[in-house]
Amino acid sequence: MVEIKPIKNPIDVTIKVPGSKSYTNRTLLIASLANGKSHLSGALFSDDTDCMVDSLRKLGVSILADPENCTFEVVGNGGNIPVSQADLYIGNAGTAARPLVSYVALGNGRFRIDGDPPMRESRPIGDLLDALRQLGVEVRSELNNDRFPLIVDAKKLRGGKTRLSANKSSQFLTSLLMIAPVTQLGIEIELEGNLISKPYIDITISVMRAFGADVINEDYHSFKVYGSQTYKPRNYQIEPDASNASYFFALAAVTGGRVRLENLSLNSVQGDIHFVNILQQMGCQVISKNRAIEVVGTERLTGVDVDMSEISDTSLTLAAIAPFAEGKTTIRNIEHIRWQETDRIHAVVTELRKLGVSVTEYDDAIEIEPVSEIQPAEIDTYHDHRMAMSFSLIGIKKPGIKIKNPGCVNKTFPTFFDVLAGLDQQATYEI
Repeated sequence: MVEIKPIKNPIDVTIKVPGSKSYTNRTLLIASLANGKSHLSGALFSDDTDCMVDSLRKLGVSILADPENCTFEVVGNGGNIPVSQADLYIGNAGTAARPLVSYVALGNGRFRIDGDPPMRESRPIGDLLDALRQLGVEVRSELNNDRFPLIVDAKKLRGGKTRLSANKSSQFLTSLLMIAPVTQLGIEIELEGNLISKPYIDITISVMRAFGADVINEDYHSFKVYGSQTYKPRNYQIEPDASNASYFFALAAVTGGRVRLENLSLNSVQGDIHFVNILQQMGCQVISKNRAIEVVGTERLTGVDVDMSEISDTSLTLAAIAPFAEGKTTIRNIEHIRWQETDRIHAVVTELRKLGVSVTEYDDAIEIEPVSEIQPAEIDTYHDHRMAMSFSLIGIKKPGIKIKNPGCVNKTFPTFFDVLAGLDQQATYEI
């Protein structure tokens, strides 16, 4: 357990956050599909990326990791999988699990994929399995419930046409898109219903194009990727993680201070960078120039009513600072976060109520009222890194906040509490 000690004065810092998890796991897999050696710099080293690297190595990909310099050297196999069987463990890493299910379909042989209890019990994958089966992939659940553990009897996926529902996770579409260029026939994907989190598809397509593959995006309703393309190995610089940057931008907001993040701009494909636009609506000043973003806080935050369907990872960040705003804050169109590491809507509501905050829970929204006093509490994190990091923001503002299972931040930001402690020497930690 970690106890967060409040910072009395406005913070004034330039911070560094690790590389983007979304970019790191995408580039690792696409570099593995390329024909030759790629060098990835600025990469994230975390539990999620460890799962991806370990799995790719078991599938015959040569990967040299240099955590100290945040680099990977990946020797791709040109779309081939040189092993005929592997037992893969993907923890609770959705950005590894979903893409790897499609990746192994390129091989010839039997592949088993399993993960942590949340991946087995609550994180959906059935829609992806249905789309793969339409393409002729033999994939089954050991428990006959379309959840992990999965067995893929691969016979070198050739491609074709499929329909996909991506209203629970955009990672299903990402999974199919990334492997499509190296199939013989390519893949045409028609979406059923609404696609959530479009910015993550933009990330996928940008990485694919950087490695030399083309994608036809028909207004996010259908996608066409021609087959027999070749991913080209290259040197690739990974951006800092905009989702993780949101916590520190939010700290500027609640402390009335200043936070500067370098090597990232508002033009980033990462949708979560637009969390700063919400802070601007709440009264903060946002400055972007020379590939750096600066957020300057305000004495009086204003409550907002926002649709966060496209940047839902930062909805928890907003929920944590909303009690300090003047007026109600409403976060809308986030039903899909119920199927992530935990039911995030219910988790946020439960923990805010522990603190004495008045919260209303809807199927796809949260309403949060301002509060004059925060009650001390031990915060359950539900093994969810974003719960841990978001509720730490409240502890920076008010005393008595203890975060259970702080190690869950290893999923995407292993040094988070070290960085937080560096903001003020008053912070003490018991882990």
